[in-house]
Amino acid sequence: MHEDVAYELVDTPEGFARVAEALAAGRGPLAIDTERASAYRYDDRAFLVQIHRRGAGTFLVAPEGHRGAAREALAPVVNGADWILHAASEDLAALALLGLHPGRLFDTELAARLAGFERPNLGAMVEHFTGVQLEKGHGQEDWSLTPLPAEWLEYAALDVIYLNDLAEALAEVLAGQGLLDAAEEEFAHLVATRSDAAPAQKTWRDVKGIASIRTRAGLQLARELWQARDEQARRRDVSPSRVLPTSTLVEVAKAAPGSPRELAKVRGFPARRRGATEEWFALIQRALAAPQRTWPEPQRRDPAAPPKKSAWERMHPESWAVLTRCRELVAEAARGMGVRPEDLLSPALLREEVWRAAGELDTAVSPRWGHAPRDTDFVARRLSAAGARPWQVGIAAPLIARAYWEAAEG
Repeated sequence: MHEDVAYELVDTPEGFARVAEALAAGRGPLAIDTERASAYRYDDRAFLVQIHRRGAGTFLVAPEGHRGAAREALAPVVNGADWILHAASEDLAALALLGLHPGRLFDTELAARLAGFERPNLGAMVEHFTGVQLEKGHGQEDWSLTPLPAEWLEYAALDVIYLNDLAEALAEVLAGQGLLDAAEEEFAHLVATRSDAAPAQKTWRDVKGIASIRTRAGLQLARELWQARDEQARRRDVSPSRVLPTSTLVEVAKAAPGSPRELAKVRGFPARRRGATEEWFALIQRALAAPQRTWPEPQRRDPAAPPKKSAWERMHPESWAVLTRCRELVAEAARGMGVRPEDLLSPALLREEVWRAAGELDTAVSPRWGHAPRDTDFVARRLSAAGARPWQVGIAAPLIARAYWEAAEG
């Protein structure tokens, strides 16, 4: 168990300036975490930023209502510094919304995965390396509430206090395995791809389950329901799923109810919410009354994109066999390194490479794998262009080229 946790909670511009001064006087990397409320609020902004630095202390910064002041105070000290985070992807995006960006990053969750730990979560890693058992259980709370309960704040502080020790221990493990350089490439990739204050905006086409809607009327409803839900959620600053659950939105679009009574019977629809049935049915009527020429068309599959597993295996057995062989070779290499195959090379990237190679055979003199791009350097250049890191390319490119050679010779 842990001892009493010392931290300071600050939520005023004066407090932010005091935190920045203390951090500037500290030493070493900044251990950082965020607590968000995306299940409750419209976006994924941070409602609490935890920062620990040796020689400075542990600070819990609550920026809501003073985000500009928080950025103005913290950015000169925090930006460009060495950061330590655990499972950094979402935290980096939330911190970018505050105008905070790392220099170098060490992600202890990713490091633990690369080091071969089966349970790379923070609690397991801290216990493994320090013997301390963290009390978990508040990660999914509504962190936009004020005031925050003391037990939540202690939980939040514990998320950063041990990160320096954890990073040092994992760096030593990775160095012993010859994987520290690979880990640093992965960390740099995270910084390059996740520290964006303006992430790509999702649309109604990104709704989970949209592919199950087969009619244009259903797609028209899905689009209009999504847009109305998004506008209402933005206005109220609540999660869109709290306005209308995504699964319910899809069910309504598929059912295309012809009356308020039919709408109320759709699985998951909040019929008991006052005025909900009338409000959403009126929208359905307006959507279906729009000229059909304005209704969305079904999205056509990109021919350059790999097909789904069943279609690929059934309709393109030769290239499917090559993909299967590539997976076997990558998995074998990953086992030898003590890493997961998906960390050695993204499954999606591997599918795209093999599908692209197979597609190039369609215009070859003879559609045989003997015409596949079997040169390792050529495959390496394509993997790099697709986003694979150098350490991944160096290991995976020869394996993929080998699979192409085997297919050609077979």
